[in-house]
Amino acid sequence: MPFIGNQPALSYTSFAKQDFTTSATTSYVLSQPVANANEIALFINFVRQEPTTAYTASGTSLTLTSATSASDDMYAIFLGKALQTVNPPAGSVGASQITDGSITSAKLAGSIGLDKLSATGTKDATTFLRGDNTFQAVSSDYVLLATTSASNVATLDLNGYFSGTYQNYKLIVEGFYGTTNVNNFKLRFATGSYTVQTSSYGDISGWGGVSPEQSGTTSSGSSGGSGSGIFIGHNSSDANYRNNTEITIFNPLSSYYKHITALTQYWNGSGTLRTANTSGTWLNSTAVTGIRLYFESGNLYANSIKLYGIK
Repeated sequence: MPFIGNQPALSYTSFAKQDFTTSATTSYVLSQPVANANEIALFINFVRQEPTTAYTASGTSLTLTSATSASDDMYAIFLGKALQTVNPPAGSVGASQITDGSITSAKLAGSIGLDKLSATGTKDATTFLRGDNTFQAVSSDYVLLATTSASNVATLDLNGYFSGTYQNYKLIVEGFYGTTNVNNFKLRFATGSYTVQTSSYGDISGWGGVSPEQSGTTSSGSSGGSGSGIFIGHNSSDANYRNNTEITIFNPLSSYYKHITALTQYWNGSGTLRTANTSGTWLNSTAVTGIRLYFESGNLYANSIKLYGIK
């Protein structure tokens, strides 16, 4: 039948429970006052006791007919003290109680925690819905450790990001070019608090491209590693000819020689597009703490430089 008057604010009901610490006594204190023994259901060792026969109650006083022992389990349910709340009790609402399509992105604050999503709650196996109605990756093999850019700098250093958490790393340099035409773009390792190493490097690279001027392989440094740094690619000084590279750094904290591979797209001085595949080594077993990017002459520009740890 219709409800006349104001809608009651208290809508959800649950019964209060009290656990007792038992001892060799007959007297206990209730956490809620009651009028008589019939307002509570008392259980001792999971057996319900008969009101007025096994116990009496008045106010906050509970008196047992027979004393308990310290090993007994005793609790009471307050039948006359139903707790009413405006919101459902915690953990009481399941998926079947929520109408499909009733929750919009406006009701989602920030992002949905992964612990609140079931397998069917995700967009797919790799993403989940954020509060702005976009999808964000649940997990990835790459963890972003550092991001920066370069604007007319002689060197770009990334230090202190190598740790035991990740064994291998990925460096993405997007949109780089230099101030000197037809110039070598290189990488060096740093050790300790940040000592850049300038010797004992060796590399080998092969390149090709659209109407390439050259193709095949070339090497810098001897097998003894006399090079000053690892070759990544060449450079054009024209800002319209920006270059990109993806560098993998293998186990920089290891106790053996340090190794990288790089795949680079670059423009040479005359505007010919090339791709360079480079493998380089620093012939030293000292742990590497950082890296330096630089041109052999002139300064460096780059739109974005990001370092990732690989899981």
